Amino acid sequence: MLHLNSSRSISDPSDPDARLTANNGEYLVNISLGTPPFPIVAIADTGSDIIWTQCKPCTDCYKQDAPLFDPKSSSSYRTVSCSSNVIGCGHDNAGTFSPKGSGIVGLGGGPASLVSQLGSSIGGKFSYCMVPYAAAKPTSTMNFGTNAVVSGNGVLSTPLISDPSQPTFYFLQLEAVSVGSKKIAFQGSSIGGSGNIIIDSGTTLTLVPTDFFSQLSDAVETQVTGGTKTSDPEGFFSLCYDKVVCLAFYANDQLSIYGNVAQQNFLIGYDLPKQTLSFKPTDCTNT
Repeated sequence: MLHLNSSRSISDPSDPDARLTANNGEYLVNISLGTPPFPIVAIADTGSDIIWTQCKPCTDCYKQDAPLFDPKSSSSYRTVSCSSNVIGCGHDNAGTFSPKGSGIVGLGGGPASLVSQLGSSIGGKFSYCMVPYAAAKPTSTMNFGTNAVVSGNGVLSTPLISDPSQPTFYFLQLEAVSVGSKKIAFQGSSIGGSGNIIIDSGTTLTLVPTDFFSQLSDAVETQVTGGTKTSDPEGFFSLCYDKVVCLAFYANDQLSIYGNVAQQNFLIGYDLPKQTLSFKPTDCTNT
């Protein structure tokens, strides 16, 4: 059994919500698993379908600050087939995960994701508002159902493009990026249906083709007049200034991804039945 907002199960017909917390390149969502509810904190990831957490006994787990979920302590725990839409227990886990998180909450379009498991109870709608990593108040609210509708002044919407061969991902058609008065056309190749970029809350940086990245970097450098250009101490970013504030884009010719830094301070709403994605400029610390 999965619970949102520490009180509602996924079978609860009321519109659920959950707390979203900025954490060093990722956003963590608070949920509870099992019976009685056991609180966990996991990465909110629109680029994944799977919901899983580290569990006892742990053969090889990454370090996490919170206690591990113990299946033996949950009366609703069951062993089911891998083809079932379940919440997974990880006993042998690898990857570069923060100790503040204990797994992943997949919000993608596939059948095992949280959005799909919530089903008709949320009408295929969810929204989030990501606070900047350095915000004094690092939390905001993720909404599901009618409370997730993004409306009012300043809202812009674009089609969500689906690809049956890749049901997990939410594809968009990016036409251009403006820097000051300069508009840079995006020439990324089609990667999903007619889409050319994936929106992904679980990826930090925005990945774009090398040629586009070069044009974008040049345009940003032209616009920044009050800062002193410097090198990234880690040697990763190519355009940084002063107290090492860097352009959060990265060149990648394999796949284009709209990462979470570029999504900060926008209320972003997914309406899957209407196949639209809506953006509203918002101070996410007030949500």
